[in-house]
Amino acid sequence: MTILHHGPYQAVVESDDEAGLFHGEIVNLRDGVTFQGRSVDELKQALAESIDDYVAFCRARGEEPEEPFSGHLVVRVDPKTHKAAASAAEQAGITLETWMARMLDAATA
Repeated sequence: MTILHHGPYQAVVESDDEAGLFHGEIVNLRDGVTFQGRSVDELKQALAESIDDYVAFCRARGEEPEEPFSGHLVVRVDPKTHKAAASAAEQAGITLETWMARMLDAATA
């Protein structure tokens, strides 16, 4: 499985050796958006066109296209972990939210 990105959208791609093509699907959307191509360039073009079609379809219905990640994240942790994180944020002189964002950025860099 391969991941492709186009704007804020992320897609998973797999190959179908029997059919001689690649097929993919945009992830983290309620609507199913798929695409396919016989080469990497064709696949990337199909991804871009599928996203453009999705955006146009949403707007034609009077809706804003869904973006896969809002930036809001709810995390449930053990109360001891919560307390330790709040203490670390306080010692750093920042909010818990800012501290957590920095920790996630550092862990995923």
